[in-house]
Order: sequence, then C-alpha cells, then structure tokens
Amino acid sequence: MIAAFALLLAFQLAGEALRVALHLPVPGPVIGMGLLLIYLIARRGPTESLRTTSGNLLQNLSLMFIPAGTGVMLHGARLFDEAGPILVALVASTVLGLAATGLTLHFLTRRNKQEGPR
Repeated sequence: MIAAFALLLAFQLAGEALRVALHLPVPGPVIGMGLLLIYLIARRGPTESLRTTSGNLLQNLSLMFIPAGTGVMLHGARLFDEAGPILVALVASTVLGLAATGLTLHFLTRRNKQEGPR
C-alpha cells in the first residue's frame, strides 16, 4: 500500500516538476494524472496494490472537501462581494459545457448514421 501511494505521489511530483520547468498553465496534479494514465496504459492496467490503494483513497474522498468548506466559511464576505463575477463564471461554464456536450453528441450521432450499423 505504501509503495502504491508513493507511486501516486511520484506522478503528482513529476507533473508539478513538468509544470514548473515548462511554465505550463495546467496544474501539476493534472499533468501527473495524465502521466499516470500513460503509465497504466503501457502496463495494461494497475497492479492489485495500486487498485486497492486508489479504492481506499476514493472511499475517503469526502475528507478532501473539508479544507474547501473551511475556506468558504472563512472567506464568506469575500465570496459575497464577488458574487456577480462568480455567478457569471458558473453560468457561462455550465452553458459552454452543455453546448460542447450537445454538439459532440450531435456530431457523433450524424457520423454514426452516415456509417450505418456495424
């Protein structure tokens, strides 16, 4: 379990190192997840230890939201002051996400009809 956890942290560290070295605008943990995905594809899946460790982390994922909840409680006044831009960003990102999903589905449906059944 410790080796699998160390592997996950190593990929996060590698992603953060790449982000800093290449001045990328993407968070290091996201880059690390991409590297982990490539690693898992190359190995044709996770080991049993990695599967168990990841499952345990996911079962306790709700604990990761405690710091965010505390931040909301501590910075409530700031959130209230900046409610307008936050609301615009939330609505715009939701609309863009729905539009991208709808257009992708529309494109794939049309493509599937043109190719016919397999």
